[in-house]
Amino acid sequence: MNVIESVGLVKKYGNKTALNPLDFSIEENKITGVIGRNGAGKTTLLKIVAGFIRSTSGEIKVFSEQPFDNLKVSHNMIFIDDTMSFSPSFTLQEILEVAESFYPNWDRELANRLFQYFGFHQKERHQKLSKGKKSTFNAILGLAARCPLTIFDEPTTGMDAAVRKDFYRALLKGYIEFPRTILLSSHHLTEIEDLLEDVLLIKDGEVCLHTTVSDLKEYAIGISGKTEMVKEWIESCDVIAEKTLGAGKSYVVVKNSGVNVEKARLQGLEVHNISAEDVCVYITETTGREIDDVLNRG
Repeated sequence: MNVIESVGLVKKYGNKTALNPLDFSIEENKITGVIGRNGAGKTTLLKIVAGFIRSTSGEIKVFSEQPFDNLKVSHNMIFIDDTMSFSPSFTLQEILEVAESFYPNWDRELANRLFQYFGFHQKERHQKLSKGKKSTFNAILGLAARCPLTIFDEPTTGMDAAVRKDFYRALLKGYIEFPRTILLSSHHLTEIEDLLEDVLLIKDGEVCLHTTVSDLKEYAIGISGKTEMVKEWIESCDVIAEKTLGAGKSYVVVKNSGVNVEKARLQGLEVHNISAEDVCVYITETTGREIDDVLNRG
C-alpha cells in the first residue's frame, strides 16, 4: 500500500518554480530519506505532503486523499522541523499533556523517559530553550506521537553529535516497535543511511533518483588513471562526473551498470568505491565546477 502518491506535482511561488513535475510514491511502513542540497525543494515537498501548503498543479494523495487542509491527514500525521513554536503560556510539561490529547497513539511513558533523559525541566518554556534543545524537544514530540505518517524535516539542527546519535537510535528502536511511514529529510546522508530503507533524491525541485539504500551504495564507481586511457575506457559508460587530477591523470565517476571492473584494472586503471553520500553529491552537482576551479588562479 502506498501512503503517498504524487503525479506531475508542481509548486510555484510567483515566477519561481520550487518543484517541477514530481512523480513518485512512498510505501507504507518504510523509513525514506528525502535527500538534497539546500534549496533543492525538500521542505516545500514535505509541507505539501503534510497539507500545510497547496500545490500549484498536478496531484498529490496522502492516505488516498488530497492533503491540503484535510482533517484525516492532519489527524494521522506529525510534521517536525526547527521552526516549530508553541504558546509562551505553556510549559514543556503542558505541551506534552496537550500533545497526548491530540495524538491517539501517543506514548506517554516514552515521552516522559526521553524528557528526563535529555535533561528537560517541567516548568521550562519552549521559547527560552537553545536551538539544539528546541530541536531535541521537538524530536521527542515526533517520536512519542507515533503517527502513521511522521515527517522529520532536518530535525537535528543545533543538536550536538551525541544527541544526534541518541535521536537516531530512538527513532530506529521506536520504528521497530511501532512500524509507520517516516520521511526524514537531510542534506547529510552519511549520518542517517543506516536508518533508511529508501532514498528520494531531489535536485532543483525534481526527483532525480528514487531507490533503495542498498542499490544506492552500488550505484556508481570511480575510475582513475592516465587521462588518455580513462577517456578511452569511458566511451561506452554513463559518466556522472569527471575531474582532472593533474600530471596527465583523470578521475571519473560512472554509473555501475555493466561495467567490467576487472578489465579496467588489467588496463592499469584504478577502481574506487563510491559512498552513498558521494553518489548523491555527484548526481546533484549543478555548476560542473569544483572548489579547486574557483581557488586556482589563471
